[in-house]
Amino acid sequence: MTDLEQRYRALSRQFHPDYFYNAPAAERRASLERSSYLNDAYRTLKNPIARLEYLLKLEGFAAQGPEQASKQVPAGLLEEVFALNEELDEIRDARSGGAATEEWKARLERARQPIERKRAEHESQLDELSGRWDAIDGSGSGDERRTVLTALRDRFLERNYITNLLAGIERELNA
Repeated sequence: MTDLEQRYRALSRQFHPDYFYNAPAAERRASLERSSYLNDAYRTLKNPIARLEYLLKLEGFAAQGPEQASKQVPAGLLEEVFALNEELDEIRDARSGGAATEEWKARLERARQPIERKRAEHESQLDELSGRWDAIDGSGSGDERRTVLTALRDRFLERNYITNLLAGIERELNA
């Protein structure tokens, strides 16, 4: 059992509403609220991507909206997004023009492969950077913390683009 699970279970036993069934109404409500917050926190911390998103927000490194997010994505990735969107348009045109299903699906699969490789690469980078952040554990210098948080933010934003690209391919495959 991980440290997170142990702490969650201990706090859950402490705050669970079942232990407050004879308490006054205000204490029961407070117990229910604390238990709800605890469950939300546990779900966030247990999911690596939700944890990362929360960390970036907490540390003030989250993108401040779509405009800022698009400015922080590398030009190379934006070029890939543009190229893939052009390919998807061509595939839609071929499909609506009567192209054989095997033909346009094969094109989609070929388009998906480099994006999947990029996704795997980004997931690996996020894991490595998350490990570096955990190792800092409040003892790192401000520069070190900033460097890791900036890299985490950049990989996170790129991950969102990659996820959207793969979702677009999935939609086309299922159309």
